[in-house]
Amino acid sequence: MELPCQKIVWDVLPAIRAAIAEELVNCGLSQQEVAKELDMAPSAVSQYLSKKRGYRIVFDDDVKNSIRILAEEMKDGTVDNLPGRICTICKKLRQDEQQCGAGSEE
Repeated sequence: MELPCQKIVWDVLPAIRAAIAEELVNCGLSQQEVAKELDMAPSAVSQYLSKKRGYRIVFDDDVKNSIRILAEEMKDGTVDNLPGRICTICKKLRQDEQQCGAGSEE
């Protein structure tokens, strides 16, 4: 049995990081700069961009927009509380049981 928290750690968070990395590269940052911004190894960024990691979840338009806005703010250096913003995106996904296996908390 896979617990919802396992799904978040193994699938949801990597998918969010992959989408942010892709958006940052699309905004003109190098993979090295993206790695520094997200505090990860450049090899992880490369794996995200080549769909070797973080590719299991397809986001709805609302989540895609939140990720795009976050990436733009990161590029501009105006983002406050990056972990909190990523948590907010994750919470949006948690509302959808199909996305992360965890429905709304009751």
